Amino acid sequence: MAYQTRHPACHPTVITWISIGSNLDLPEAQVRQALGALAAVPESTLLWQSHLYRTAPVGGVPQPAFINAVARLQTALQPRALLSHLQTLEAAAGRRRAEEIYWGPRVLDLDLLSYGTIHSTDPELTLPHPRLHERAFVLVPLAEFDPELVIPGCGRLADHLSAVAGQSITRIPDNIQETSGRNACSARA
Repeated sequence: MAYQTRHPACHPTVITWISIGSNLDLPEAQVRQALGALAAVPESTLLWQSHLYRTAPVGGVPQPAFINAVARLQTALQPRALLSHLQTLEAAAGRRRAEEIYWGPRVLDLDLLSYGTIHSTDPELTLPHPRLHERAFVLVPLAEFDPELVIPGCGRLADHLSAVAGQSITRIPDNIQETSGRNACSARA
């Protein structure tokens, strides 16, 4: 799915990957709204988005299942500016970071997974995301785009899929025609 470009052609751009998740306040609607909001990020173009997936929460905190997706964004924004914009979108959806339980429920979680080939160990913005290669809710949607995708610092995405095979993940059908048995996708696939 392609979107209209809003960044000036004279600014250099980079490809970024963003993870979207929610398990509160109508999570499927939250994720769909977030994808729409990503299409409107300044100086950026939403190039692609995955299907939506229902996933088991990670971290041991009792909570509802998550709805997750990933998006590919081309942007002229610098990493910190993009992160700031993502956090603004989270706050607009009702996320209150100061009140959250670590790895607990979220109204909206937007994680900057990677920013081109940049490596950063800054605690405020570690790139690529330090656990992206351990999460089915990231790897399975990314594999829709390209299982041969190379994750900076981690290698080929396909090489990590078997390690997340035990994590619960099911694709949400896009429409009624998909509900005829073709809608389930597991990390084992």
